[in-house]
Amino acid sequence: MAVSGDPKLKIFKGEAGYVLEDVPHLADYLSDLPTYPNPLQTNPAYSVVKQYFVNEDDTVAQKIVVHKDSPRGTHLRRAGPRQKVYFEADEVHACIVTCGGLCPGLNTVIREIVCGLYHMYGVNKVLGIDGGYSGFYSRNTVDLTPRVVNDIHKRGGTILGTSRGGHDTSKIVDSIHDRGINQVYIIGGDGTQKGASVIFEEVRHRGLKVAVAGVPKTIDNDIPVIDRSFGFDTAVEEAQRAINAAHVEAESIENGIGVVKLMGRYSGFIAMYATLASRDVDCCLIPESPFFLEGRGGLFEFIEKRLKENGHIVIVIAEGAGQDLLSESMNQQDASGNKLLKDVGLWISQRIKDHFAHQNKMSINLKYIDPTYMIRAIPSNAADNVYCTLLAQSAVHGAMAGFTGFVVGPVNGRHSYIPFNHITERQNKVVITDRMWARLLSSTNQPSFLNPKDVDEVLKEEEPLIQLLEGDNCKDSKY
Repeated sequence: MAVSGDPKLKIFKGEAGYVLEDVPHLADYLSDLPTYPNPLQTNPAYSVVKQYFVNEDDTVAQKIVVHKDSPRGTHLRRAGPRQKVYFEADEVHACIVTCGGLCPGLNTVIREIVCGLYHMYGVNKVLGIDGGYSGFYSRNTVDLTPRVVNDIHKRGGTILGTSRGGHDTSKIVDSIHDRGINQVYIIGGDGTQKGASVIFEEVRHRGLKVAVAGVPKTIDNDIPVIDRSFGFDTAVEEAQRAINAAHVEAESIENGIGVVKLMGRYSGFIAMYATLASRDVDCCLIPESPFFLEGRGGLFEFIEKRLKENGHIVIVIAEGAGQDLLSESMNQQDASGNKLLKDVGLWISQRIKDHFAHQNKMSINLKYIDPTYMIRAIPSNAADNVYCTLLAQSAVHGAMAGFTGFVVGPVNGRHSYIPFNHITERQNKVVITDRMWARLLSSTNQPSFLNPKDVDEVLKEEEPLIQLLEGDNCKDSKY
């Protein structure tokens, strides 16, 4: 099997176009590391399991839709417990940190990392870092035990606190070294995982026996490679309440308009899935699909048409949609480096009111609902709770097995260890030339608002999904 020449990337190439993009391991830069039998072999909970451990050669295909002559394609290391571990229970001193915005499921991930380390591997030294990355060097720590975290999954937010920014690599790694920490679990979005990648590189540069594991978090579902991010299902479910309220308000009065703004800075997945789940939405606007307001085929014309037909209309708009239409663009950024956005919900509501007041054709009654912070702050639902458990346990298994510099997540239904660069190099976005967006347009019966020029630009950016899959340049539709 051939090996990539880039020392920072572990890429192995095999027969029939097989490629393994592996994650780093402590043994890559530390020699003569001792190994120990995995304690799961004697764990009563696992006594009924036919196969305790993942085979060392198990990998997960990144693309599962292929043709008979297609190469085998890119694979990732399968997640799960290994027969040998690189840490003894008494040796492990782990820490957990949460960074960035709130998201349903954060406390569940914290709980399951702590309980997984304790119950599966006998680890009893776990610290919680208070207040995000800056907490490594400016805040107190919290001792985490199964008793401390027992009920936290029933609460929203994060018991550890969070923040944006505050990443000082040298200070963070100094703190890790000084405290004797040798496993670092970092929960956060793409910006947080970029920081985790830098921490891993510094740890490797110093030659420290420290496993750095990331659990990707974004309520917007904009992290690539993985099937979905935790908290997304909960967000879509909770968004139904806001959409239902807007629908009740709109249909209860003549020419009622309900406008709901949902999360989605660069990706419109929450708006799209919430719209499809609701069936009460007449128009969904997302960042990936340009739209215009006035003139033939514009949003105002569609609103007027739908009001004449049904007497009411419900509009769902993602927070990042239509930013190019706002008169004043903002070039400021938050502490995480995200561009600050204008409030498109308030803006479009006012533009709709002004348009109909100016036309003087019909009087309207518009209600605007922004449930953003209500959705972010709730506990995760049952499906996300189970998912968070799998993510947390996969991260624990990986760190104990000596893997480092990775994030965990399901790829085509199988949990995998994914190199940091896969998560940080791009964002996952709605493909508006895909069938899922077509399903939404069919459900709402809204126009695409795209002119031929827009369509050409989209097709240039996204490969046609109906083309034959060819090598690594193909792109699957997950749906």
